[in-house]
Amino acid sequence: MSPLIGLHTRLLVQGLGDAGTFHTDKAIAYGTDVVAAVRPGKGGQSVRFSGQTDHSGVPGRPDTYDVEVPSFDTVAEAVAATGANASVVFVPPPFAADAIMEAADAGIELVVAITEGIPIMDMVRVKRFLEGKRTRLIGPNCPGLTKPRECKIGIMPGYIHSPGKVGVVSRSGTLTYEAVKQLTDIGLGQTLAVGIGGDPVNGTSFIDMLRVFQDDPATEAVLMIGEIGGTAEEAAAAFIREHVTKPVAAFIAGTTAPPGKRMGHAGAIISGGTGTAAEKIAALEAAGVVVARTPSDMGSAVVEAIRRRG
Repeated sequence: MSPLIGLHTRLLVQGLGDAGTFHTDKAIAYGTDVVAAVRPGKGGQSVRFSGQTDHSGVPGRPDTYDVEVPSFDTVAEAVAATGANASVVFVPPPFAADAIMEAADAGIELVVAITEGIPIMDMVRVKRFLEGKRTRLIGPNCPGLTKPRECKIGIMPGYIHSPGKVGVVSRSGTLTYEAVKQLTDIGLGQTLAVGIGGDPVNGTSFIDMLRVFQDDPATEAVLMIGEIGGTAEEAAAAFIREHVTKPVAAFIAGTTAPPGKRMGHAGAIISGGTGTAAEKIAALEAAGVVVARTPSDMGSAVVEAIRRRG
């Protein structure tokens, strides 16, 4: 069984607005088992999704899909009726924290928060609420995660993924897609691609995913994509040095960013002389990580990391 998600995943969707509906349709087309939607005030209704699957022509996979997803007023009702074990949150920022905590309170094992712009203090409240619970939170402000040909949760394009042996973890959404496409093109593929989000307070860290990939026998190498701001990459480098035996490659975005200026993500800001790309690159290289100098070098950096450990 793949770590975190796979054919065993039974997904419920929190928030079926325009974005939630669009990406739910894409998830079903990819093969994700979407079993429920939470739409307060619309319990008892359903939403139909139909079309051509992403696996048309693949032996043993259907060419089309026609799925009716039932709606529930609460996550607890949806879990009791469908056995959902994962949730994706497309709820607007003012209400997203409550949606995450509602899912955790209902016993959902994996919550993927796509929502961007959740207030930091709301996320601090979420982090405290999740302490001691079995729920893993991916995000917020993230693209989600994909297990190639099995399950897609979030907004990643499905067609760029292919089954393989490299685990991908990234703070950047678009760089995740670029890395995945490169790994597909060079024939290495992915065991799992995870975007953890770029906010200062999030649910799953680099270290959390490095631990998952280290323990996963199917993952033979890891590609980590970081960016300026904070010290998560330096902490990951220390963890890699002590606990990761598999080849690791990395890319750090923001080498040309001016100090004190926010670049992209809420967490991507150099402050107090810390969080620079140079510091992160130095820490990773000292831990034996092969660091790509440009985004176009990410795939070749993985190849080099595997070669060095070979």
